[in-house]
Amino acid sequence: MAKIGYLMHSTRYDGAEADIEWMKDYGCCEVFKEQPEQEKLRPLWNKVLGNLHKGDELVVPKLSNVLQGTRQLAFFLEFCRVKVIRIISIHDKIDSGNELFPETKTSDVLLTIALLPGEVNANRKAANHIHKLKSRIKVLTPAAHNKAERVKLVVNMYKSGHTIDDIWKTSGFKSRSSVFRILNMAGVELNRGHTKGTLGPRKEKYEEGENYEED
Repeated sequence: MAKIGYLMHSTRYDGAEADIEWMKDYGCCEVFKEQPEQEKLRPLWNKVLGNLHKGDELVVPKLSNVLQGTRQLAFFLEFCRVKVIRIISIHDKIDSGNELFPETKTSDVLLTIALLPGEVNANRKAANHIHKLKSRIKVLTPAAHNKAERVKLVVNMYKSGHTIDDIWKTSGFKSRSSVFRILNMAGVELNRGHTKGTLGPRKEKYEEGENYEED
């Protein structure tokens, strides 16, 4: 008989590490952690169920963490009954072996089942909200990130007193005009050499001439 732990590391699940420690302290030989991107299909969960043998114990943090509705709950309970699998749900304080959580009453178990659809729905909404937030955030490509870093380098070097030639050689741009273009785009006021002030009048010249290129 083996003790197996499983948890779905969803976006609303903050106590994963503590629950993993609980499972290990209880004696779980393995603890499987499903990643958030697998929340819909849950291949690891299906693999765990497929590898359980008669008399094994399955430890989960909460029924609403591993199940996706009352229909799946019914299948899960029947599956565990047929295979004689002991179910331990840490936060629901349920132990089908009737050894842990002696304070849990039948009314508590029924309440857990009644609340399951609402908790699953809340978890699903939270996951969708996080997904939408992430999809709205524009992530720079490596090339765009490098370009942004080079722009910062040009501006910072000029403000630190470096010459245009020094900035040009250090930044790796193909021409000095690219350095002037970046400074102009950043609104930097030139304050040394033959050029003073901003390059407003020259902006068109640089746009029609050499482009802002990288190696």
